[in-house]
Amino acid sequence: MGSTLKNSGLLSLGAIAGVAISMQFSALAQKPVEQGMPLEELRQLSEAYDLIKTDYVEPVSDKKLLTEALSGMVASLDPHSAYLDKKAYRDLREGTQGKFVGLGIEIAQSEEGFIKIVAPIEDSPAWRAGIKAGDLITRINNEAIQNLGIDEAIKKMRGEPMTKVTLTLQRKDVPLPLVMTIMRQEIIQKSVKGKMVEPGYAWLRISQFQEPTVDDMAARLAALYQQDPGLKGLVLDLRNDPGGLLQGAIGVSAAFLPKGAEIVSTNGQLANSRQSYLGTPEFYTLQGNGDALARLPAALKTVPMVVLVNTGSASASEIVAGALQDYKRAAILGSRTFGKGSVQTIKPLGSDTAVKLTTARYYTPAGRSIQARGIIPDFLVDENADGDGLNGFRMREADLEKHLSNDRDKESAASTREQLEAQRRLLALERKRKPLEYGGADDFQLAQAINHLKGLPVQLAKAAKADQAPIAQIAPAKKPK
Repeated sequence: MGSTLKNSGLLSLGAIAGVAISMQFSALAQKPVEQGMPLEELRQLSEAYDLIKTDYVEPVSDKKLLTEALSGMVASLDPHSAYLDKKAYRDLREGTQGKFVGLGIEIAQSEEGFIKIVAPIEDSPAWRAGIKAGDLITRINNEAIQNLGIDEAIKKMRGEPMTKVTLTLQRKDVPLPLVMTIMRQEIIQKSVKGKMVEPGYAWLRISQFQEPTVDDMAARLAALYQQDPGLKGLVLDLRNDPGGLLQGAIGVSAAFLPKGAEIVSTNGQLANSRQSYLGTPEFYTLQGNGDALARLPAALKTVPMVVLVNTGSASASEIVAGALQDYKRAAILGSRTFGKGSVQTIKPLGSDTAVKLTTARYYTPAGRSIQARGIIPDFLVDENADGDGLNGFRMREADLEKHLSNDRDKESAASTREQLEAQRRLLALERKRKPLEYGGADDFQLAQAINHLKGLPVQLAKAAKADQAPIAQIAPAKKPK
């Protein structure tokens, strides 16, 4: 799968990179383990340790050997379990809190191997410096970064507040490289934004599920209703939302479903991991905050809805889409989602390190497992009017090595050789396409969602009809009078 595109969901500097997790910061009771240790394997481990210490070409510290052994042990389980060193643990906590120290740019890997600017965050140091969507970062502090992974690039651009980093940029139609020196600052990242697309129809986007997401969503929805009390339709945009906190997914779902409805259930080895999560405040409030949903208009429970998803929609965003689909509360429109149906729990090891451990699979209210399968939209709609671009060729959970199996349904097949060949043919075409602005005038999928809410025809995807869910199960939106 080395040729398959990595998920290029919006990767904010300092936020959780890659596909984020549906996680719980909880202290679960320890499960009793069988008595006895595998003595032979432990003896081999000890011998290998001694050999490295005595025979390796140069000295290796005990700390490095033990840390790497711990990291390898956890990482061997599945793609989402990991040992978090001091920096990784800090970064994860900052990402879920919605704030971090950095430049304020959303990035993805470009096909040339550079770092592409998806968008600067408004009023961030990068935004004020004049960085634009579509710019390519070719050097960081004068070091070439072609083929450098996103995680490593993020490390180079992170740092302490009020320190500087120099970026060398390529910009389309500008012949010479641009060199910008930017001061790092704390960035407050808003995961929710929204607007009225046209009279009667609102667009609400959630880019990641963080601690403030439920409160921010409630405030934004209240503002939209105040702007247009006669709301006829709402589009919830979860495209390229990589997930985040489980509580955020429960709260967002609860805003649109009957009070007390089951949102998601989990099942694992520990008794505490076998739970059902309901749309009530105790399941979605954090740090003693009040119930932000209590102030929302009652009409929000019945306003016609469409949820936009794509291959970059993962984990917590799949929980929301799955719940709204199972209750037939919203039509799901877009492309099949990533397929991350597992829960990770953060287990601290001391004060500044932790293990991120997969502790359960999660299931939609109807008992569906999303793991390695994803949410299949009710309406498969391409990203653009002339095709789905590269979206259909991005890496999904089923492509990841050592991914958990789906215990209740058939997984979708991983990318085939034919698909990879098609991907290469599309690369040249996609290089010329203007970066898509979600919620903008050229957002084709949003336009199709509005068409559905108005009772107008929707332009379905040209390919992959086999992935189509039975549309007959979805009540069509009534044409507003």
